[in-house]
Parts: sequence; structure tokens; C-alpha cells
Amino acid sequence: MRDHPNAIMMFAAGFGTRMKHLTKDQPKPMIPVAGKPLIDHALALARAANCDPIVANLHYKPDLLNQHLQSQGIVTVLEQPDILETGGGLRNALPRLGDGPVYTINTDAIWAGPNPLLELAAAWKPDEMDALLMCVPPTHAVGYEGKGDFSIAENGKLKRGTDVIYVGVQIIKTDRLDQMKEGAFSLNLLWDDMLKNERLYGLRYEGKWCDVGHPAGIALAETLLADADV
Repeated sequence: MRDHPNAIMMFAAGFGTRMKHLTKDQPKPMIPVAGKPLIDHALALARAANCDPIVANLHYKPDLLNQHLQSQGIVTVLEQPDILETGGGLRNALPRLGDGPVYTINTDAIWAGPNPLLELAAAWKPDEMDALLMCVPPTHAVGYEGKGDFSIAENGKLKRGTDVIYVGVQIIKTDRLDQMKEGAFSLNLLWDDMLKNERLYGLRYEGKWCDVGHPAGIALAETLLADADV
């Protein structure tokens, strides 16, 4: 079994309810941001990190997104009849992802700075870590209205707290997924088990991250990208 990730899971199945009218006729990953679908920004990161295969899960209004992704050679996994959340979705896609650790990435964010996947790969220590989560302090989060998720110790180990925000990109080992309940479940359940064993780690991202989970996030993301190009 390989120790370092090659495959990436792109979470693209959500309903996008915070986007309100913008997801009435299309899934959230297809909403345009800076002239291209939101998901294409995540795809660019995956390709730059030489991820292979690239796998995306679909559920809400999947036809348009499926056509868009398959035309680019992306493997798609349709979740039906029910959406499976992050943990169930990752487990459902394992036959396409293979053995060993994988990257996962949320598709509703924009990044300005170094490629977070490459940053995680450089810091990954499979002998010590079961997952390595990319996090940002609130000062580096654009358009985010929630609280922090974790605190990071000097050695990189995580505990629940509010100092940093998990920003939807990680490397995670998948061997424990078979021990979880059937159907839908959150990866938080897997993280809780890793926390008990002190094998959940975090990495601070030095760039900026923008949450595009709500309509106002689109303009914020486009401004962030424009400023990064200057």
C-alpha cells in the first residue's frame, strides 16, 4: 500500500442551500467565479499537484456537472438515492480512489497563495499522521462567518478549539472507513477517533482562503483573485 497520496476526492454533491436562488437550476460547483465554474478552480489545484485519479461525487442536479467533469476526464460517482455526506461519500468512492491515503478538497472555496495540496504533501508524515488538515487563522479567511474548528499545538497535533478554521483540504488515510456505520456520516466521526489517538494533525496555510458557500462570497473571491494577480 502506498504511503503518500496520489488520488483526490472532490466533494461536489451538496445542495448549496446557502447560495439561495443561484442553485435553483444548477449545482453550486457550476456557479461562475472569475469567468469559470467554481469547481474548475479546485480542479486547477488538483492538476497542478499531479493528482491521479481525480474523483468527484455528485448528487444535487448532477447532469450538468457530470457532463462538465467527464468532458475533462474526471471520474464521477453519483450518490443516489440519498446524499452520503463527507464520510459516506468518501467511502462510496473508494473503489475509484484505490488504497492508501488520499487528498480531499471541498469545491466551494478560492485560494490565493501556494497550492494547499502541495503544501500538505510536503508536510505529510504517514508514520505519525492519520490525517493532515489544512487550516487558516480567522485573519486569513475571507467571507467566513463561522467559528474556528481546532487549535494547533507546536508539534502540529490538533485538538478541538476555535483558533483556526479547517478549510476543506486534507490528506487522510481511508482504512478506518470500513469500520463506520453504513450510509451517510461526517468525516468528523473519523477525526474524533484520530484525536483520541493523537494522530490528527493540522497545517497553517500562509495564504488567503475565501468561502464561496454564499452569494456574497462570489464578489469577495473575485476580488481576492484580482488582488493576487496584481
